[in-house]
Amino acid sequence: MEKTRCKWCNLDNELYVKYHDEEWGIPKFDNDYLFEMLILESFQAGLSWITILKKRDAFREAFDDFNIEKEGFRFSSASDGKEGFEKIVAERKENGN
Repeated sequence: MEKTRCKWCNLDNELYVKYHDEEWGIPKFDNDYLFEMLILESFQAGLSWITILKKRDAFREAFDDFNIEKEGFRFSSASDGKEGFEKIVAERKENGN
């Protein structure tokens, strides 16, 4: 018997299917996982979700596996918070700046 999936789930994309089957709609209460979803959703603005899922490993690297204790300290410290982001977002320079 084939599993029923939402229409938005692209069955040709293994990453999407895995996300749908293992995460979508499943209540999660782990603070690190919720922090991960907050960050991923924030970066997703204006992009497709699959774009974010494809870069998820780079996000995990940049955010210390979404360890909320480590990240909370890092972003409240004197750091500019940009370490590791070059793999996940490209900074566009406008007007030659």
